[in-house]
Amino acid sequence: MTFVDSGDSPLFLGLDLSTQGLKAVLISEDSNVVHESAVHFDRDLPQYGTTNGAVRGPGIGEVTSPVRMWLEALDLLMERMKTAGVNFSRILGISGDGQQHGSVYWSLGAETMLASLDPARPLDQLSPDAFSLPNAPIWQDSSTTRECRELEAAVGGPQALADLTGSRAYERFTGTQIAKIRRLNPEVYRATSRISLVSSFMPSLFLGQIAPIEVSDASGMNLMNVLTCKWDDTLLIASGGHELRDKLGPEPVPGGTMLGKISSWWVQRYGFNPECLIAPFTGDNPATVVALSTPGDAILSLGTSTTLLLSIPPAETAPKCFTTSHLLSHPTTLDAHIAMLCYKNGALARDQVRDRYAGGQWTQFSRFVEQTPAGNDGYMGFYFPLPEIIPPNVQGSFFFHTTAKSPVQVRPVPEEEVPASAHPRAILESQFLSIRSRIAAIMPEDTPPLQRLVVCGGSSANQVIRQLASDVFGMRVFIAGQQGAAEGGAQLARYAWWRAQNDGLGTFEEMRAMDAAGERMKCVAEPNEKSATVYAGLVDAYRECEARVVKMCESL
Repeated sequence: MTFVDSGDSPLFLGLDLSTQGLKAVLISEDSNVVHESAVHFDRDLPQYGTTNGAVRGPGIGEVTSPVRMWLEALDLLMERMKTAGVNFSRILGISGDGQQHGSVYWSLGAETMLASLDPARPLDQLSPDAFSLPNAPIWQDSSTTRECRELEAAVGGPQALADLTGSRAYERFTGTQIAKIRRLNPEVYRATSRISLVSSFMPSLFLGQIAPIEVSDASGMNLMNVLTCKWDDTLLIASGGHELRDKLGPEPVPGGTMLGKISSWWVQRYGFNPECLIAPFTGDNPATVVALSTPGDAILSLGTSTTLLLSIPPAETAPKCFTTSHLLSHPTTLDAHIAMLCYKNGALARDQVRDRYAGGQWTQFSRFVEQTPAGNDGYMGFYFPLPEIIPPNVQGSFFFHTTAKSPVQVRPVPEEEVPASAHPRAILESQFLSIRSRIAAIMPEDTPPLQRLVVCGGSSANQVIRQLASDVFGMRVFIAGQQGAAEGGAQLARYAWWRAQNDGLGTFEEMRAMDAAGERMKCVAEPNEKSATVYAGLVDAYRECEARVVKMCESL
């Protein structure tokens, strides 16, 4: 996207380091998006041999991404922004987000290298010497089951851990990843000076020193008390020993605070303003909440993973924690929270169904959905190419024929019995019904009904998918652009700058209230009453089928 702002007012940069690419969104002081750029890892940096931005193996369940690829992507992104006409000297704040749970391991000499970057050389001058581990474990990794059980045992079980951290132990969470590295690669662990999340790795590059971890993203580590927003010593010792506190750095910091000013490397190499502020980066899901959420909204992210996000305002009693969902600290309001349901098999599973049953074409995928009725003539399909998060550790494809009679009747069927035209609707219905079946449990008591469903992520551009989501959830669907997370990062950068202009005072909501009036979001789908009734009656059938899938996987 060509830079479209010709004024001289401040600009704010948001960066989104996701699984498959690096995106940039530039906003003006009045929140208008004036530029977008992106780097796609597989396509633009094929030399790293990634598939959907990741490398699998060598161990069972191991999934990583090359840190050097991220460094090269950031330089490439800057060059593309420069070519598009972006004036870096007008950018007065930078923040953003990273894929949640990924971790970067800095070497003993890393901070010296960060502080002495050569402006004549690109960022990949840091690799490999600045990192004790060249590849970063990411959220798709499922190799730490042993460490998960050990961490839960250390605090009294899954529910006790969920009450403390907001989540039970998950294989992808950073605490168990650290424990695995400490156990299997003690020499790497000893050679690690600091451990960053993907989100704190990025501002470290801009600051020229290792940045602290932000509170909301720290919620996805199983290491922080979700109510006090402080590291928990019992969890630290269980995961990484007494030395882990030093490796993590200071206590987590709120989003929208000022970490410092941009380092001279960026000023000399790209012409950034030396007064440009660097704010903490958060996780991709909290950044999406910052960009899109208002009270009464549910956010459905249809990216690589499928995620539901609900903002929970401050309350006198702490929100409930469940072992099937997550509770995160809010990035800008420390006594508020975000409830989250996260599914590993999101877009990757939808893509596989498209390729296998719809000739690899989204137009055919959508045509099949439109040709089949709500309820899919009783066919229900579960598609888990990767070990799933909800329900935990299920993998494979499973098919059933159901009736909505009371009691529910469920019959397992072989794949060949399911018509090819039924699979596209089946995957959408099962993914959405899983979320619908869990919303009531994670909503606090006396919470007003949800008013609208805000969709974002790659699949949210598909009108057929948007309509089916509206029917399953029984809500109007709204959309507010495709770069929700990166735009949220830009808003956090703007917030840090705005607070600095106001002596550190003011809330994020007060800043957003000053934006130009008008509806940012567009309604793109309204529920079909007949279809919504069908889906309301299918929730119990879905639960019965899911229970059978879990039982089948346990017996394997």
